[in-house]
Amino acid sequence: MLAIRLFLVATLVLAELSYLRGWFQLRTSGKNAISNWHLGAFTCGVMFVGAAVNPPIATLDHRLLCMHMVQHLLLMTIGPALILLGNPFLSIERGLPLNFARSALRPFLRWALMQRLGRVLNQPVFCWLIATAVLLGWHLPQAFDLAMQSESWHAIESLSFFAAGLFFWTPVIRPWPMKARGAQWTIPVYLFLATLPCDALSAFLTFCGRVIYPHYLHQQRLLNFSALQDQETAGALMWVFVTFAYLIPAVATTIQILSPSSAYCQQESSNDGYSADGVAAHTSPPISAEPA
Repeated sequence: MLAIRLFLVATLVLAELSYLRGWFQLRTSGKNAISNWHLGAFTCGVMFVGAAVNPPIATLDHRLLCMHMVQHLLLMTIGPALILLGNPFLSIERGLPLNFARSALRPFLRWALMQRLGRVLNQPVFCWLIATAVLLGWHLPQAFDLAMQSESWHAIESLSFFAAGLFFWTPVIRPWPMKARGAQWTIPVYLFLATLPCDALSAFLTFCGRVIYPHYLHQQRLLNFSALQDQETAGALMWVFVTFAYLIPAVATTIQILSPSSAYCQQESSNDGYSADGVAAHTSPPISAEPA
């Protein structure tokens, strides 16, 4: 498990360093596409993901279901959303070594399979299905026990939570170079539908009246409550947090849609090719290959 944890931490550190290098190059070259706010969001997202896969959370999740739920929320809800809000692809591409970007990254991104994957990521239905399948699949008792008994499977579980979180938030945040698909009103509907499987799972954990995961029956209790109370706490935590995590962007998007200024800007954008926030409606142009 130590080797897996070190690999995950090294990956996060390399991503942060590449982002910082690209952010500084974009700022010094006068391209202010990556603001301080983006930098802060990306860095916080990386820190939350790093906290989820390291002690004490990574240790306590084997002993308390509520801590496992905290890890799950960090990996699938908080971390991926903040990372995507940081507009990572633009800055990381600029931060990578130029020779690597020219000889490896760009040909890889032009690969037909990656082009098809990009088109799939633009499909909200697919992203919703992936996130729902990962959420419900790993909380089946058999899959859950497998992850608790095997460090390798636990690492796969954590990686799948994080990847599913990136899939899920992509249609909502739409970072560069993703293109917006469908009307803006579909985002609140998408977020509302996403709460349904989470609510069903959390309600079941909270009100079923029996311990679903026998693994926690054999753990020494760190807090002054039983395994069933631990499970009820985990269910309530997931229920409340996910509801607010999805409700806030849904309400913000709805307000933006209903605001008169947004309607006016959308009408103007249909005439001049620009989006409601004043940014060109097409995807951002590729970054110059020359160093800043």
